[in-house]
Amino acid sequence: MHERSSVSELVNSLKGELNRYSPGGKLPSSRALVERFKVSPVTVSRAVAQLAAEGLVVTRPGSGAFRAEARAAAPAPGDTSWQEVSLSGDGGPEVVPRTVDASGVLVTLAAPPPGVIEFNGGYLHPGLQPERALAAALARAGRRPGAWGRPPTDGLSDLRAWFAREIGGTLTAADVLITAGGQSALATALRALAPPGAPVLVESPTYPGMLAAARATGLRPVPVPVDADGVRPDLLEAAFRATGARVFVCQPLFQNPTGVILAQDRRERIVRAAREAGAFVVEDDFARRLVHADAGPLPEPLAAHDPDGVVVHVRSLTKVTSPSLRVGALAARGPVLERLRAIQVVDSFFVPRPVQEAALELVGSPAWERHLRDVAAELGSRRTAMTTAVRTRLPELALPLVPSGGGSIWLRLPGPGADEPVLVSAALRAGVAVAPGRPYHCAEPPAGHVRLSFAAVSGPAEIAEGVRRLRIAVDELRTPG
Repeated sequence: MHERSSVSELVNSLKGELNRYSPGGKLPSSRALVERFKVSPVTVSRAVAQLAAEGLVVTRPGSGAFRAEARAAAPAPGDTSWQEVSLSGDGGPEVVPRTVDASGVLVTLAAPPPGVIEFNGGYLHPGLQPERALAAALARAGRRPGAWGRPPTDGLSDLRAWFAREIGGTLTAADVLITAGGQSALATALRALAPPGAPVLVESPTYPGMLAAARATGLRPVPVPVDADGVRPDLLEAAFRATGARVFVCQPLFQNPTGVILAQDRRERIVRAAREAGAFVVEDDFARRLVHADAGPLPEPLAAHDPDGVVVHVRSLTKVTSPSLRVGALAARGPVLERLRAIQVVDSFFVPRPVQEAALELVGSPAWERHLRDVAAELGSRRTAMTTAVRTRLPELALPLVPSGGGSIWLRLPGPGADEPVLVSAALRAGVAVAPGRPYHCAEPPAGHVRLSFAAVSGPAEIAEGVRRLRIAVDELRTPG
């Protein structure tokens, strides 16, 4: 983190001085910059590379760095208004318009402004990511024979076999496809399993990225409520009968956003309900490796006990490593696997082989198990810090469940749902970004909610400060005028 900060500071300093040089003028040598700014040669090299990437300087091997020539003025924008008509054309009354709303996803992807605490993040804080192990794995992967060659379209056999072992049961490498992360796997599954215009049953609330992918595919999400034991089987059975849906998407373990675990006595009933409806269950097992150190034994995936191929299983390495390690897996049995394979090949050909090789190196290294233990301990500690702070400083926000896995908590607001966007805006003014609850529902939500991430922050001190700022935002809503 210190090296990154030094690079950023040096880049800003050099940007402030570029106007001293005429276009084509030579900048001071690397040695001179090292001595002047008291930084390492590596920091200078990275700063100059960043300026070159931004088009501000030009580097010439053996000669140095020079201020780039002035850029030509950007051409006047064209008239793109025609696209509004084209994109809204639905081809007929029987076709469902395919709108793409990424706002719910961008809430957790976009970095907040400087100084704002990131309670809305969807990934591990850089301090929790195995950066050294990833760097070492990538270096080793690059030296593997054939590392830059074309991989099998299904993915490397050793990596597929590893995912199959992780899922369990009688699954083998032949049942697994490697995907570019969990989001890609979900999008592929939704396209494969239901035609445009069809209903798809989803938990309510549920992951906004899945809702966005479903709607972009032209599907109609239908909510099935979740309680403290997971999705309600009686309502799921009723939804299958009422809609004729052929797909149900769920997160049986550490559900996002509630954190609930599907109760043992509901698991078989859920799969049986889908089987009787001639439907598939898409099991998004995104958080299995985000278990907390104090959690008890975890239930096995639904796919591990599904010989009939009802369950299409999704999991990923991304959440527990780095947002840039886009490696996931789809597991399925029967003819559906061929359709999943065909759609993935058409969409992306294959996941780049160096990334797959790096994933193999990582999960096969001694650092992998150490990393998992560290994450389990840290997430449990941060969860306790956040829940304690919320209960102490924000008692009016209901916390129905303290999760034993995942990286966030789900809070219910005391007032009507209309207060939710107001609170989110007030929190941002106070210096803390929180995720609004509305995007987690595909229909009218029963109440206002916010989701707070403890995985995306640096530790207990930042959690305490973020909750303090959220208290300011809540108090602002109570102040008249």
